[in-house]
Amino acid sequence: MNNPQSTQNLVFYRKYRPQKFDEIIGQENTVKILKNAIKENRLAHAYLFAGPRGTGKTTIARILAREAGCAEEDIVEIDAASSRGIDEARALREAAHVLPMRSAHKIYIIDEVHMLTKEAFNALLKILEEPPKHTIFILATTELSKVPETVVSRTQRFEFSKISIPDILKELNIIAKAENIKAEDDALKLVAFFADGSLRDAENIFFQITSAGEKIVKEEDVRLLLGAPKEEDVNNILKFVFEKNAAELIKTLDDVLEEGRDPSLILRLLLRSFRAIYFLAVDAKIESVLAHEFSDDEIVLLRTFAQKGAKAAEFAFREVLDASRVKTDDYTASYPLELALIRIATNQ
Repeated sequence: MNNPQSTQNLVFYRKYRPQKFDEIIGQENTVKILKNAIKENRLAHAYLFAGPRGTGKTTIARILAREAGCAEEDIVEIDAASSRGIDEARALREAAHVLPMRSAHKIYIIDEVHMLTKEAFNALLKILEEPPKHTIFILATTELSKVPETVVSRTQRFEFSKISIPDILKELNIIAKAENIKAEDDALKLVAFFADGSLRDAENIFFQITSAGEKIVKEEDVRLLLGAPKEEDVNNILKFVFEKNAAELIKTLDDVLEEGRDPSLILRLLLRSFRAIYFLAVDAKIESVLAHEFSDDEIVLLRTFAQKGAKAAEFAFREVLDASRVKTDDYTASYPLELALIRIATNQ
């Protein structure tokens, strides 16, 4: 049975998906090069778009295909995760030689290309070595290291970067205005932070919150949806850590976990705060760098912790950073964070 909420998210995502190069955010260099290639009629026979999910790889691939004058029926999209075998690759090799129906080019967009089998990659390589003149391949991947170098070397490669928080905030504000939704700045900052550079994830979080018809989006709505701790709880943990009050720290952290809050999100929020505290301890004038992630009130509070000094702030930052790198299972998910916070609180 279909999930109505997921369907609505998909509808909104398609509604606000960029349709032109000028609507793309965060990938300016890539867009500039591709626009010039189209203008000068110097398209490559194969492109490789690599980078984190939700950064615009397949969106730009579709725009490139359309801007190159390719009709919809001559654009073929393939999901390598479900069409990864040798039979599909052989079928592709045969289809690639068929002339386009209405366009000068026939463009194949292969998403998550790293999922292809070794045999399928070998078949794809043969097409890339001697590509039909009318065919252009656009390969997209989130895991470049899994794409054979022989394939990479026969493409024009573009590295996609994570979308910055300011860019994500700008896009979310545009959507909120278009949908007549009032969203608190702190709520959107939190959405942008948890999206981790993925505009698609940011939009999905936003649409999930508003899927019940809510026209006001508050920070607590974001935290509740994602299972993140309350702002007050995060601030209390920071307070007890820097006050060296291990007993209250443990009690507060235990209460937060008992509420069912996600340990990984607690860690991410605390890592964000300790990073900011360290920055402020090094240079109190660096507040402008943090303005896109924290409210004015939060920065005032973080500045009080930064007064403990750069050495204490750096130690705390390193401990929590190390905790974030530890792999755990569901049972031990909170242990690295607990250990790190207790070490900070008991460090003399």
